[in-house]
Amino acid sequence: MRLLVGLGNPGPDYARHRHNVGFMAADAIARRHGLGPSRKHFHGRACEGVIGGEKVTVLKPETYMNDSGRAVAAAMGFYKLDPGQVIVVHDEIDLDPGRLKVKLDGGAGGHNGLRSIDAHVGPDYWRVRVGVGHPGHSDLVERFVLHDFSREELALMDKMVEAIAEGLPLLLEGRDSAFMSKVDVLVHPRPPKAPPEPAGGPPPE
Repeated sequence: MRLLVGLGNPGPDYARHRHNVGFMAADAIARRHGLGPSRKHFHGRACEGVIGGEKVTVLKPETYMNDSGRAVAAAMGFYKLDPGQVIVVHDEIDLDPGRLKVKLDGGAGGHNGLRSIDAHVGPDYWRVRVGVGHPGHSDLVERFVLHDFSREELALMDKMVEAIAEGLPLLLEGRDSAFMSKVDVLVHPRPPKAPPEPAGGPPPE
């Protein structure tokens, strides 16, 4: 059993904010893997299903970002989960848009959603850090993350969350490096290699 949490803020005014990429990923995962209908539960919206042979609950806390830990703790308590069975998808300003990193435990790095989760359940859960870029100065961060993606960024994020959804079975298997590689290839496809020239060089013109 795994709990996958997408972080964000509820309501249409926040839907395309950089801070809401976790919600975007949760929705993409539910669509791709045909999870059950979303319902109000655990101070948020939750849906359940099986991904890669493993039962998964996808949770979007509706407590607002700064109180995300309350929803995560409620779901963990209900399912009797350890932190290592929890995966949290969130925005990461220290990664460029279109880049992703996975790590187990660590600090909150100034992210209020992670800080809240750490306070409720400790830091020993998996984090899928989705790059949204940095505004260039710490004083600008709050306004930056609480602002809509540009049209170009949104197209890239749509590709990113679909790649996360497609590669998720690898992460559930514990293959975090393979998951990161798959997402990178899906978001940044390599051009096909040119076929080798025939022996003896190119044909005469």
